[in-house]
Amino acid sequence: MAERVLMIGSGGREHALAWKLAQSPHIQEVLVAPGNAGTANCGKISNSEVSVSNHSILAQFCKEHSVGLVLVGPEVPLAAGMVDDLQAAGVQCFGPSAKAAQLEASKSFSKAFMDRHGIPTAHWCSFTDPQEACSYIRTASFPALVVKASGLAAGKGVIVAKDQEEACQAVVDIMKDKMFGSAGETVVVEELLEGEEVSCLCFSDGCTVSPMPPAQDHKRLQDGDLGPNTGGMGAYCPTPQVSQELLQQISETVLQKTVDGMKEEGAPYVGVLYAGLMLTKQGPKVLEFNCRFGDPECQVLMPLLKSDLYEVLQSTLQGKLASSAPVWHQDSSAVTVVMASPGYPGSYKKGVTITGLSQVEEMGVHVFHAGTALKEGGVVSSGGRVLTVTAVRSSLEMALHAANRGVAAVGFLGAVYRRDIGHRAITHLTQHRGLTYKDSGVDIAAGNRLVDMIKPFAKATSRSGCNAELGGFAGLFDLKAAGFIDPILVSGTDGVGTKLKIGQACQQHSTLGQDLVAMCVNDVLAQGAEPLFFLDYFSCGRLDVGVASAVIGGVAEACGLAGCALLGGETAEMPGVYGPGEYDLAGFCVGAVERGALLPRLGDICDGDLLIGVAASGVHSNGFSLVQKVLERAGVTYSSPAPFGKPGQTVGEVLLTPTKIYSRLLLPILRSGAIKGYAHITGGGLLENIPRMLPQELSVDLDASRWIIPPVFSWLQEEGGLCEEEMGRTFNCGLGAVLVVAFPDAQRVLRQLQAHEDAWIVGSLAHKQPGAEPVVIRNLKHSLRLGPSPCVVDQGPMQNGASQGDNSSTVPRKRTRVGVLISGTGTNLQALMEQAKRTSSSAEIVVVISNRPGVLGLKRASLAGIQTRVVDHKLYGSQAEFDGTIDRVLEEFDVEVVCLAGFMRILTGSFVRKWKGKLLNIHPSLLPSFKGVNAQKQALQAGARVTGCTVHFVAEEVDAGAIIAQEAVPVLMNDTEESLSDRIREAEHRAFPAALELVAGGGVSLGDDGRIFWNPNAQG
Repeated sequence: MAERVLMIGSGGREHALAWKLAQSPHIQEVLVAPGNAGTANCGKISNSEVSVSNHSILAQFCKEHSVGLVLVGPEVPLAAGMVDDLQAAGVQCFGPSAKAAQLEASKSFSKAFMDRHGIPTAHWCSFTDPQEACSYIRTASFPALVVKASGLAAGKGVIVAKDQEEACQAVVDIMKDKMFGSAGETVVVEELLEGEEVSCLCFSDGCTVSPMPPAQDHKRLQDGDLGPNTGGMGAYCPTPQVSQELLQQISETVLQKTVDGMKEEGAPYVGVLYAGLMLTKQGPKVLEFNCRFGDPECQVLMPLLKSDLYEVLQSTLQGKLASSAPVWHQDSSAVTVVMASPGYPGSYKKGVTITGLSQVEEMGVHVFHAGTALKEGGVVSSGGRVLTVTAVRSSLEMALHAANRGVAAVGFLGAVYRRDIGHRAITHLTQHRGLTYKDSGVDIAAGNRLVDMIKPFAKATSRSGCNAELGGFAGLFDLKAAGFIDPILVSGTDGVGTKLKIGQACQQHSTLGQDLVAMCVNDVLAQGAEPLFFLDYFSCGRLDVGVASAVIGGVAEACGLAGCALLGGETAEMPGVYGPGEYDLAGFCVGAVERGALLPRLGDICDGDLLIGVAASGVHSNGFSLVQKVLERAGVTYSSPAPFGKPGQTVGEVLLTPTKIYSRLLLPILRSGAIKGYAHITGGGLLENIPRMLPQELSVDLDASRWIIPPVFSWLQEEGGLCEEEMGRTFNCGLGAVLVVAFPDAQRVLRQLQAHEDAWIVGSLAHKQPGAEPVVIRNLKHSLRLGPSPCVVDQGPMQNGASQGDNSSTVPRKRTRVGVLISGTGTNLQALMEQAKRTSSSAEIVVVISNRPGVLGLKRASLAGIQTRVVDHKLYGSQAEFDGTIDRVLEEFDVEVVCLAGFMRILTGSFVRKWKGKLLNIHPSLLPSFKGVNAQKQALQAGARVTGCTVHFVAEEVDAGAIIAQEAVPVLMNDTEESLSDRIREAEHRAFPAALELVAGGGVSLGDDGRIFWNPNAQG
């Protein structure tokens, strides 16, 4: 449902914010109170006459007019507690509380706060006595020449004196002559800092900061930084004087420190934080804090914001900045020039007619109104700063030129404006300097930033045998530590092919990492090997750190799913080789298998063996050149609604469904010895990949009516007019892997697979007749025409005697709504999500809740399209309040069953009682043995020969609830806590989903007496 938003304010900043908000599809209407001529009846934007000084009246107005969000522009309402009062009345409001807004409202508070928290700033002292202030000015050991009114003075309460006499006169003007009214009852005298002045703003959700591109304001009235101080005569963004490294330093030492300090002092800072900084030789130092968007900085920041502003505000309010950071336009510069009334910043005339505004807009320039009003159908001036003319171009010089042309086109008699906005940056950019590697197109600093960003991702993939530390010349793996005795190494390499083009076109990069890992890992598995470590190769023309980190972050996450370590990689920036936005990927996986377990076992594969097919997620990563041709013929684009897939999905979203990784599913079965051969269905489809694992004297008989073919293949066949052979030789047709098993083992293996994934007996082997094809697929054309409906072809029994009932269809049914509580990486969460994705699952995960922001588990859920919430336990005064908030979130999503997947908080008794019989936990031992923490250590110390994992209903006593499922894990002679934990974790990833299915499907429930009740007739 579209929202109505109320914008508080009347300046150019508020017009820019309203303009950006109106672009959001989530927004129905933007009301601006009181607004100006530019916000009056302009598309979705209109003005409101509601009183903004009376917060009770304002709250009532919001409720009566269904206002879903209030955005406060200027500082005075923030200091007056507007956010506090509206939120107390149940109205969502963006901006800091009055307590947090003291950072701007009181210069003396702000300076003392910076001292308390070690935030770099100038030497200072505050005074209520003018004589003491002047004495300080004359005796200070540094140039104490900056005099500030401590209170709010509309951005004008600072005087920078040229000498001590002028500074003392400023004290008199402010304190005795009341130049700034009550704002000057206290003055702050500061050291005069030398350097470049910049504005660094960020969004803050109370814990995480997300910096905006740095900007520079121009305070002086006239060109060359001459004339009196003003509220700001123009700005530009980004500032080349602030490198990415310096911005990172500012983010850590100023912005994040400030937000952490406010949280520590009991005033969490939620909103926009503005740091005015001086870039001194000693490093950046804070001149002042503002608690809102700057004006005119906002007018250059909003046109550069690529993300939906409404979504950014909501992510900030919901504490989700860590996982939903705003995205900004790259390789663009914005310049805004302020047009002021003649006489500003002193007295000025109002009511001057303004013309030419529509012509300016036609020049590709934005005009944001400030001091304007409507009069007799025209626009007239009504303030000191009247208009801001903003241009966005590919370079700063071009943007300034366009903005100045726009200013010249405005008819505004006597207007005052500057023509040199950005002159410091242009000087900086045109200084003579020698060539650098960056000038050739290779940015080493960007590469270093990328490595720093992905190090935590790689570290999270550490496993027995290596610690996945990036940064060395090569990676190391210890096969002995991984438990191998007589291993054979197996390697595989692959890419993602033209599927990359779709990801790049759709700006969806993170899932491509799983495609890359899956293609390599699944090949290694085909030899019976356990994937041990992975290396990636990422090449591009120009390194976009955001895109590269998304791709490689996806690689790391997929390595975690596969159970292999991301041991290293290479990022190659090659200017001129790739076009803008293009990149390529390659991957390398190394695994190991004990010599006697190598696949395929060609000597054991024989006539009568059965073939089991394991479901693919879709097209996987092969055949996309043909897919693109079919799309072109059908006149379908990636953004078109998908004629296949789930309702609401686009073609691009369905085609980008990541390739399935089969290692955790298949390794336990491979180790059992029941599988004779395994074919990864990759390039070459079913027809060319299955024979790669078979003796030449055998042929394959497949029956396509025995498995479910995803709708995308039916659509491709029909729209492309593809014959059966082309389909079978190009695509997997719904089978990502095909296994060879002996007839007596088939049902047991099938049940093991179907506990976690869709799988079917799809065919059999027979002696190959002379001249016969090695693979025959029966009923393919008929099954493609029928789509994914259940088997309807009366094919009779297979020649090997397998019953047709092996591929029973499932009747659509209501799924049980599941909520998952996590605290960290979410490996068990991933196993639960994989289970819930299966068409046969009785569970639907509707929300994932973490008590810690920014953890990997939240990203896993977001990538899977599952709603996430953060309920940070540190922000609550009591355990009951914390649990109550979690309970309300669960109720919001109508959750029926709750899974604790690495949730590191003890829940209150009242919470456990409320969710009795609906609350599941997993523990790394065979309960009732080894309860509590360090269960693996307890097992090793006790000399246990077997341990495992237990899924149980949660009771008030720790680890004492009724047991739903258990899986045993042997304790090996050379086991360490780490190696034992790794194997137990693998068991957990099987046991937890199976237990969830039992509960969600009604197969298991908890009786009133606390005992397990088994229902043999349940749907699950």
